[in-house]
Amino acid sequence: MRRQRRVKVVATLGPATSATEIIERLFLAGVDVFRINMSHSSHDTARALLNSVRWVAKRHRHPIGVLADIQGPKFRVGEFAGGRAFVNDGATFRFERAEKPGSSESVHLPHPQIFAGVEPGHMLLLDDGKLRMRVTEKTKDVITAEVIVGGSLGSRKGISLPDTLLPIGPLTEKDRADLAHVLKLGVDWIALSFIQRAEDVLNVREIVGDRAALLSKIEKPSAIGDLDAIIAASDGIMVARGDLGVEMPVERVPGLQKQITRKARAAGKPVVVATQMLESMISSPVPTRAEVSDVATAVFDGADAVMLSAESAIGQFPIEAIQMMDRIAIEVESDPSYDAMVHATHTTPQPTGADAIAAAAHAIADTVKLSAIVCYTATGSTALRVTRERPGLPIMGLTPIESTARRLSLVWGIQSVMTADPATLTDMVSKACRIAFDEGFVQPNCGVLITAGVPFGSPGATNMIRIAFVDENGAPIAEVR
Repeated sequence: MRRQRRVKVVATLGPATSATEIIERLFLAGVDVFRINMSHSSHDTARALLNSVRWVAKRHRHPIGVLADIQGPKFRVGEFAGGRAFVNDGATFRFERAEKPGSSESVHLPHPQIFAGVEPGHMLLLDDGKLRMRVTEKTKDVITAEVIVGGSLGSRKGISLPDTLLPIGPLTEKDRADLAHVLKLGVDWIALSFIQRAEDVLNVREIVGDRAALLSKIEKPSAIGDLDAIIAASDGIMVARGDLGVEMPVERVPGLQKQITRKARAAGKPVVVATQMLESMISSPVPTRAEVSDVATAVFDGADAVMLSAESAIGQFPIEAIQMMDRIAIEVESDPSYDAMVHATHTTPQPTGADAIAAAAHAIADTVKLSAIVCYTATGSTALRVTRERPGLPIMGLTPIESTARRLSLVWGIQSVMTADPATLTDMVSKACRIAFDEGFVQPNCGVLITAGVPFGSPGATNMIRIAFVDENGAPIAEVR
């Protein structure tokens, strides 16, 4: 199945979309990768959802990625007497390690990590930023804060610390159990929450190894400060705009989205833009004009994927939301200004053979006006380098490895196809032409560019580029070396 767009669509599965027949309809409507949110999914639920996705992929003979989103640490205040208290602007409020019912003056805070990391002057955000306080004093048992923005605060509401680097990693005990389970299931991508620094990613890498690709969620100010190192340590990046907009001024989020997207693209790492993209479609069959523009901006910026959360997990119109996302992307990519805007960010090739080959492939394909680029890839590295250039023609990723095909389903522009290794260079060219022809990427007397970054049975195939034209049966009729 060939998509009519290059940006990919990620959809979160949930109560509204857990049935196999609904998952199939979502795939047919345009989903490339399904997200399982472990914050709300039991191990049995995760297994059932993954089995359904794999069944749909097998039925349609199309690789579909599965992304497991690990919850990460969550910090919440304790219980209030009566369930809720009103905190006045300008008041002094205390967070106490002693466990007792809260009031308008104090509340239990059951997280020693916060007492260890917070310092006077740091901001505290409660209930998704609705209440704001500044720390004035700290002891080992009490944090005293000035209320900047008060309001009604309920039991077990969340607390965020945008200025504090907490002495804690990204995995809780629950997360470690969830991670072990989804790795055993064989998910393709792991999304990591609460990433504060590159070291967090590297520590998880020691657990995961090469069993799944790591997608780091940028949602904390400390991650922005270590962004380059986090990107280098990750396989992909997610712009988690919801949490980022809570912990930082919301007016900074659009600029940060562009900065993160630009840096990830320059590094050749897939970047996903997420949160509230079509939020109104949770309860409405059509989005707002502002939401459409928001999705379009991510596509114009060259993001690899755009993601739906509650819209597809619990929304009343999940199919319509996917169809809308698909239509927006197709419209943007056909806009006359799209190529200029997506290439406004220049990506300088790195001084490696793979990058040189990828840049050359882009230039040759554009100059000769070919119909498609075909990449033979075992790990996905060759295809990633080619798509980093954002060429203006379709890219096919041919691989004998199913996990590689599924991981590439998140990557901009790549249509993954499973195929056995070619035996010779001649077989490589013939196979690439036939598959491109059968999949509708090339017409008779049109050409494809074929590249490979690994031997595939012949030392001469390493970092290889070939141009071939096809006849009416998809066989090569001319080859340029």
